[in-house]
Amino acid sequence: MSVSAPPKTVDELLALHPWPKEYAALPRLQWLWHFELPLSVKQLWPIVADSSRMNRALGVAEMKFEDRDGQRHGTSRPGGVAHAWVEVPWNWVEGQWLESIRVYERGFSKVVYALFCLEPLAPERTRLSVYFGAVPRNFVGKLALSFGFPGLEKDFHRVFGQVAEQLTALQPIFVLPPAEPLPAAAEAKLDAATKKLVGEGLDAACVERLFSWIRTGDEEDLYRIQIRERARAWSLDEQQLLRVALHATREAVLEISWDIICPHCRGVTEEVGQLGGLTAKGACEVCELDFGTNAAESVEITFHVHPGIRTVAHRTFCSAEPATKQHIRLQRDVPAGAKLDVKLKLEPGTYRLRLHGREDYGYLDVSEGKPAGHAWKASAVSRQEVGPEPELELVNDTDQPQRFVLEAARWSDHALRPGQLFSLQEYRDLFSEDYLSTDVQLAIGDQTILFTDIVGSTAMYAERGDPAAFMEVKNHFGEVFPVVAKHRGAVVKTIGDAVMAAFSDPLDAVKASKDIHACFAPGRTGSATQLRISLNSGPCIAVKLNTGVDYFGQTVNLAAKLQSLAESWQVAMSESVLRAPGVSAWLEKEGAKLEDVTFSSKALRAPLPVKRWTCFE
Repeated sequence: MSVSAPPKTVDELLALHPWPKEYAALPRLQWLWHFELPLSVKQLWPIVADSSRMNRALGVAEMKFEDRDGQRHGTSRPGGVAHAWVEVPWNWVEGQWLESIRVYERGFSKVVYALFCLEPLAPERTRLSVYFGAVPRNFVGKLALSFGFPGLEKDFHRVFGQVAEQLTALQPIFVLPPAEPLPAAAEAKLDAATKKLVGEGLDAACVERLFSWIRTGDEEDLYRIQIRERARAWSLDEQQLLRVALHATREAVLEISWDIICPHCRGVTEEVGQLGGLTAKGACEVCELDFGTNAAESVEITFHVHPGIRTVAHRTFCSAEPATKQHIRLQRDVPAGAKLDVKLKLEPGTYRLRLHGREDYGYLDVSEGKPAGHAWKASAVSRQEVGPEPELELVNDTDQPQRFVLEAARWSDHALRPGQLFSLQEYRDLFSEDYLSTDVQLAIGDQTILFTDIVGSTAMYAERGDPAAFMEVKNHFGEVFPVVAKHRGAVVKTIGDAVMAAFSDPLDAVKASKDIHACFAPGRTGSATQLRISLNSGPCIAVKLNTGVDYFGQTVNLAAKLQSLAESWQVAMSESVLRAPGVSAWLEKEGAKLEDVTFSSKALRAPLPVKRWTCFE
């Protein structure tokens, strides 16, 4: 196995990562430790980046943070001594290094500078260099720091030894104290909820896995439960686990949270306990940014353990910026008029370039065979193509310091968005009292809107009279609603004798259309009801029009109007539905015969192509 150059000395390391100028001349204490670990850089980086969990494993005192006046203020009491500081925004390059600076108002230090550098030695071996520098506040502080930091090196050796033993895990974990046993009353409540949920037909494996985690899971993981992420980690059906979480909320095992997300740091700026508490505007103190909550990624739905079951406090042991901002690949402060060179390793894809506090963006498109370099100027917004290992020149051609941020343009797909919840019948049934404030419009992404309509309803009312016709309409609702729910959709509302439903997956809507028509197929006895159906996919917004959560927008409007192209047992679907993944293949497998028709309107620039499917002749 080849070995790289010897470990860097303090002087060599600080030549690459110098102290800030305003503190560089102050007398300081310094420590540098090197660890050679049987982990790849890809394995080690998440461990180093999650400095809150790392500090907890090291035995570091709990820290509390508060964002105010555009700064993050921290406090802690190591050994019972009060410390208070300003947390300077971190700098890092994913997979390579991170640095943090704390400017203390109280405590043993005036300034502490921490630096972690990763150097690959082999595919499965990495050298981690850990540097700490501290400017003592006084003689007592110097003694305390001189005594405390050498012990920290031993703690690092202990923790990394434990991590090395976890190599067979999907993600290496720290060995942390086990959770305290739940009180007898909480256990009894979980047992009762388990019996009730399983008895109601909910997935037993999902119930057992979720409730077991509530009992024994680590509090840092349990504070903000992301159901989609848990379903993937546990290899469980996402929809079934979400159903369990919703029912568990009704049983006071969990609590639902509507989290407002900053579009820059993508952190939670506010946790709202009820849908009606969402506001039209949000603000991020650290990013110094006000924003609307009407963007598709502005709101995430998470869950908390109900305090009647287990108290799970939001505890932190470090601000851990790289771990809490995993979408950011590079964050670097550049002084006014300065230039810095940075080498990166990026997966193919699109990345966004921005400066802290500004909302104008540039983009990097990364793919093989593209140029290896790019000059990124603070004064210019552009779109460039580069290769997977680009050398970026960060050029601050302004008269003010700037923070350069390079981040993945695509958001995490672990998040549960409002559209995924609103288009789930279980949610609408269990939380029918939920509503949006009148001034809030939530972008819910692409939805497939399904409209049904009874063919010849006017004649039916005239021939049968209102009471009999009403019972026919009511009975037909009783058949349509279960079909929508079976195919993972939700009934948004009824309009007279029509049904409006929504689906997150267009293929589910197409399958539901066929099954709805099958309920009223030719030759059926006992009812002469015949339906027409129209489908359209596209972006929607959720609003409060009357009661509950309604959908609004051009996608909904067009879906309703396409009904004019369908007759009995037919489905009129837009091209956006037909082009959705899996739809054409499923229709071909079903032997569906599609007819080309067009929809024309004075409001449209040109006629729209539509496919008409006759399910039954």
